[in-house]
Amino acid sequence: MTESAEIPAILPAAALVETILSQLPSGASEATLAAALTDGFLGFSFSAANLDDQYWRAARSVLTVDGTRIAEYRPWMKAELAKDNGDIATLWRRLQDTDLQISEWHGNSVYAFAPTGSGAAGYVQISLGRETEWRAGPIVNPSRRTWGEENLLDPSWISHDEMSDDKVLAGPLYRLLGRAGSSVVHVRSFLARRARRERDKREGRRPKLERCVWVGSNGTQTPFLDLQPDYLDFAPREVRIFQDWEYSSARNARVYEHWALDIRDYEHKDEREIVFITRPLHLPAEKLEAGDSSVHVLMDRTEAIRASLRLALPDDPRQQSLSQSRRRKRPRGRTRFRSNECARHHQLAHEQAAGHK
Repeated sequence: MTESAEIPAILPAAALVETILSQLPSGASEATLAAALTDGFLGFSFSAANLDDQYWRAARSVLTVDGTRIAEYRPWMKAELAKDNGDIATLWRRLQDTDLQISEWHGNSVYAFAPTGSGAAGYVQISLGRETEWRAGPIVNPSRRTWGEENLLDPSWISHDEMSDDKVLAGPLYRLLGRAGSSVVHVRSFLARRARRERDKREGRRPKLERCVWVGSNGTQTPFLDLQPDYLDFAPREVRIFQDWEYSSARNARVYEHWALDIRDYEHKDEREIVFITRPLHLPAEKLEAGDSSVHVLMDRTEAIRASLRLALPDDPRQQSLSQSRRRKRPRGRTRFRSNECARHHQLAHEQAAGHK
């Protein structure tokens, strides 16, 4: 990506962000949030935008009829079930005679952004939730007995669409979302870390890949890394999105004016994965309806729109290298790899190359 001068400022600390959020009044707007963050972090000028993506948190509380909190719902319910020796029917009948209720937090995503440079990735993003606590329903299903423990601990009788002003207990309040390392990010640093992890992962496969060969029908053998010379230098999807932005006609606009990054930091097969999902901040007024067409026809229509807009500019040097890669000669005839693992790496390389088009 294009390098650019960055504002010499310290990345906002998550703990300080939480302190600023705790000082905001209930129901504060995105403009108030942005102003508070700007005042709290010297050298940053924040803006904020929200997404219409309703969610609810698994954390719930047990309330008395006057709204007093007794305990966190899940551990409290487990303890109550233990009092009845795990008999859900007895517990259900006992709690039916009480006026205890459940509270729940509903929210939607909010993102705050501040530029740190002129490049596409030269900005800071803070991922937040704007949440409201409400009185969600009775402590047990009043009309039907719950049969399983998991159904009891995850109350299915609550209707998430019935929140009204008279049931609100607290909020709306802002809260940081995600892990500490993904709730406040400098996007350029995040992309560098993502590329480094991908490179290290592929370098770890080098010894095995160097033993992989493509065996042609005439017996000739082609090493895998000769067949896929770009395999070890492949840029992950997250990096390519910003590369594409800088080579497109949108390069003079800010990415965060149009897209938020829903960053996911998780463990998969004993490996830490750090990725993001792009979330549009402005949805088009018109939808591309599929009608009676298949999903394949809809994809073709989308591709035709992309081609008509000429999203890849003629001066994009990657298009030239990609064309050269497609013209690279492949062994002819019926071919195979010596092992299934080598075949899987080859298939993965083809799928990733297809995603780069």
